[in-house]
Amino acid sequence: MNIEETFIKDLLVITPNVFTDERGYFLESYNKKNHEALLNVDFVQDNESLSQKNVLRGLHFQKPPHAQAKLVRVITGSVLDVVVDLRKDSATYGKHFKHILSEKNKIQLYVPKGFAHGFLVLEDRTIFSYKCSNYYNKASEDAILWNDTTLNIDWNIDQPIISEKDKVAEIFTKFVTPF
Repeated sequence: MNIEETFIKDLLVITPNVFTDERGYFLESYNKKNHEALLNVDFVQDNESLSQKNVLRGLHFQKPPHAQAKLVRVITGSVLDVVVDLRKDSATYGKHFKHILSEKNKIQLYVPKGFAHGFLVLEDRTIFSYKCSNYYNKASEDAILWNDTTLNIDWNIDQPIISEKDKVAEIFTKFVTPF
């Protein structure tokens, strides 16, 4: 696998080794021994979502003590994946990183604790998968408004399909980070 550091400390782009032939392909999407050594994290829960084109999910996170690191990837389709650094002592606090994840490029993104995460679905019937380092806790869930002007994220869409919860998420200037 190839690991690429980003301009945000601890946020990694991971490209697995893919073996292709006339039958299709094979890849190792996760190997506990290799990934835990690299990321220093123990994943305890796998999640998967199916979405249609133009669905936007996020920007979500879990507050401590239920904060989650995530290893995210797309199984079918494609997304514009976006993360925002919420770590108050980070040099990149409030900065975002975005990357296309797709069934074609098979790229994974490692998102450490202390980040808000979201994605815009670019194709119908996109299946998004993520491993989490902590169990979901409803009382700890939170979100930042996807189109917050301070964050200035170019999603390249004006009217995405979003949940009622995401429509009323907190704006970044009123947000007090727990990280």
